[in-house]
Amino acid sequence: MNQDKTQHTPMMQQYLALKAQHPDILLFYRMGDFYELFYDDAKKASRLLDISLTKRGQSAGTPIPMAGVPYHAVENYLARLVQLGESVAICEQIGDPATSKGPVERQVVRIVTPGTLSDEALLNERQDNCLAAVYHDGQQFGYGIIDVSTGRFVVNQFGKEEDLIAELQRTQPAELLYPEGFGWFHLLEQRKGLRRRPEWEFDLGTARHLLCQQFGTRDLVGFGVEQSATALCAAGCLLQYVKDTQRTALPHISGIRLERSQDMVIMDAATRRNLELTLNLSGTQDNTLAEVLDNTATPMGSRLLKRWIHQPSRDRQELTARQDMIATLMEQGRHEGLRPLLRQVGDLERVLARLALRSARPRDLSRLRAALQALPELQELLAECSPGCLDPLAEGIGQFPELADLLERAIIDNPPVVVRDGGVIRDGFSPELDELRELAAGAHRYLEELEAREKAATGIHTLKVAYNRVHGFYIEVSRASAHQVPVHYVRRQTLKNNERYIIPELKEYEDKVLNAQSKGLALEKKLYEALLDRLLEQLAPLQRSAGSLARLDVFANLAERAESLDYCRPELTDDEVIEIEEGRHPVVEQVMSEPFIANPLSLSENRKMLVITGPNMGGKSTYMRQTALIVLLAYIGSFVPAQKARIGRVDRIFTRIGASDDLASGRSTFMVEMTETANILNNASRHSLVLMDEIGRGTSTYDGLALAWACADALANRLHAYTLFATHYFELTELAGLWPRVANVHLDAVEHQDGIAFMHAVQEGAASRSYGLQVAALAGVPRPVLTLARQKLAELEQGHQPPAAKGRQKPEVQPSLPLFDAEPDPALALLDDVQPDELSPRQALELLYQLKQARREA
Repeated sequence: MNQDKTQHTPMMQQYLALKAQHPDILLFYRMGDFYELFYDDAKKASRLLDISLTKRGQSAGTPIPMAGVPYHAVENYLARLVQLGESVAICEQIGDPATSKGPVERQVVRIVTPGTLSDEALLNERQDNCLAAVYHDGQQFGYGIIDVSTGRFVVNQFGKEEDLIAELQRTQPAELLYPEGFGWFHLLEQRKGLRRRPEWEFDLGTARHLLCQQFGTRDLVGFGVEQSATALCAAGCLLQYVKDTQRTALPHISGIRLERSQDMVIMDAATRRNLELTLNLSGTQDNTLAEVLDNTATPMGSRLLKRWIHQPSRDRQELTARQDMIATLMEQGRHEGLRPLLRQVGDLERVLARLALRSARPRDLSRLRAALQALPELQELLAECSPGCLDPLAEGIGQFPELADLLERAIIDNPPVVVRDGGVIRDGFSPELDELRELAAGAHRYLEELEAREKAATGIHTLKVAYNRVHGFYIEVSRASAHQVPVHYVRRQTLKNNERYIIPELKEYEDKVLNAQSKGLALEKKLYEALLDRLLEQLAPLQRSAGSLARLDVFANLAERAESLDYCRPELTDDEVIEIEEGRHPVVEQVMSEPFIANPLSLSENRKMLVITGPNMGGKSTYMRQTALIVLLAYIGSFVPAQKARIGRVDRIFTRIGASDDLASGRSTFMVEMTETANILNNASRHSLVLMDEIGRGTSTYDGLALAWACADALANRLHAYTLFATHYFELTELAGLWPRVANVHLDAVEHQDGIAFMHAVQEGAASRSYGLQVAALAGVPRPVLTLARQKLAELEQGHQPPAAKGRQKPEVQPSLPLFDAEPDPALALLDDVQPDELSPRQALELLYQLKQARREA
């Protein structure tokens, strides 16, 4: 871009000066009814938005590229750019064109970035939209998130790379800030919305000062984050970035919370992915736990529920309180009455955030009014519930009759989208505004009277008196009647078939009316701003109310789900046990056309590992996943899909399920499997739930069997973790007889002619066979291939080795590893009793023949 301002008009010089302050993002430069872009910004916007690329003026003899979007449709274009990960600086006219000499003064009033959105049109209402920052001080990671659309501000710190990866996957930030020279960029480079920030923005002293200034406190002790220095560095950068982009006060960001790993059931990134909590393995939201569980009435309730799903709590008191609330709503049938009222509340959380940012539109205030008007009836329903477990929620929700009345008197029933065109404030709210409106409204009657009078005076029957926003009031006469126009008519505009005139009386009235309209719009805007000020005085209690309403929505939703889907209340205990009667997979049972086969599970201090065998497609993976999901649901306080459940303390959930590679990082399928396995073995405890599916299948048979055996040994005998260990290595079924705390279960199938029927029922003991060929037949493997496979299977089962390919050297057979106690070699047994020094030559020869015969028979 040519920066030589001497070659540009004053307006382009102004543009270049503003663009220089924001070189890396698109600049939307307001010109009349359009936001214009120039130079490279114009080319980029034209490509991304599919809008016309035009030209304006010249720079050094070359036309300046230009593209633009209409101001009234700007949100649609911003939404598209944000979805593509772009950021946009919005430049508005702040000067008065009537008094400006040269270009009207302009200023960047806000910066729209993917992580700092608050506009309703730019957000997915049922998903969080987080801005995140990460920092490393040489020992541990600090991580923080701010949701500008709600005011939520949370930080955490941890010491391991895998913990950062898990946190990134849990929070899914729309934008991620990191310091220059960040040494762990390889953990971030696959993510969208990355923003490199200068080191000074992560300075600890600056962070403390910024945070205390924001919260109006002397220190951060009251928030529990004072000693979390690394997390505070990330938090300081976050707050600085939000202030830079929003260019306004942030009163809704009024506190910060430290999350601690010991307060939650920890799940790594692989576990969240494998359990398909909010996204399935294809990356969509279909057939996920959240899709089945989320029938919430409000968007803010939906977002809270998803946070709970990704962050199960280990606070037993909190979980019991959640269960009590769900049970009370179910038993007394109150959840049905609450849901219509909660729908009326809507997304109060985000409405309040826009109010705090002073970007709330008239319809936001209309929604706030509807929410406040629903609270009295909602409180009556809560008061009827007993015992009083819902009282804390009712107290947090509160009531705001004065604000509801104010909004009822101030805002019309169906306000327009924006306040600038007027018509937002209800008649009767302001006598002064009513007077100005009456004057403007009388114009229509005046114009009709003037038109009738002038027609009679001039005899011109085609004469019309009208108004438009460009030319004001005018008298219009057809070209054919122009010769009848009186001499005091002053021509204002000539059209193809008509002439337009003005007369002194009409001009005087025009000035009076337009002045009244201008004053009315200015007064209405002033009244609207005063209304925002009045509402902001109650921002803190309104935010508490929104938080309590979101929780109530989640409880009412979980009560409805438990009732509709036949879930039971799980018993949470400190005993070392996970017992489930007739457990079901919450998602699979909803998508199956036939009835789901419920299955039991029993794990205890003396039965910590289940070795699960059975055919492919027999249901092993479903059985394992449903166990993890039932435990997870219990630890968010929900009821669970089972007849009965008793669940002890669980600190982590691990899964090693499925096969996938990570070629972008140079990791094969087997390398991914071993990395996930290593994470489990290094971090699991006796209170962890571990799902291991087909460990060792990605390498040779003997290597794989050895690895699977060693992993099972570590989990059962060293870690003592709750373990579901699915395998096709039938050798591992011997573990139940070798080690305590290990048991065999299997999912059976029944053969019928050449087909197979999966029973999906879990039974004690090991499976008798794997039915691999039958499953291959179901998959459509050609019949000749299956016939040959059956022949080879018969040979292998009889101990025959497949013949070497003709003309090729027979491959070396890898010896079997002595994983389990084997039959002793008879030749070695003969040698054990031999005393070489006592043998005669003939006896030595006979012994040699005996050894050779023993090896032949072995």
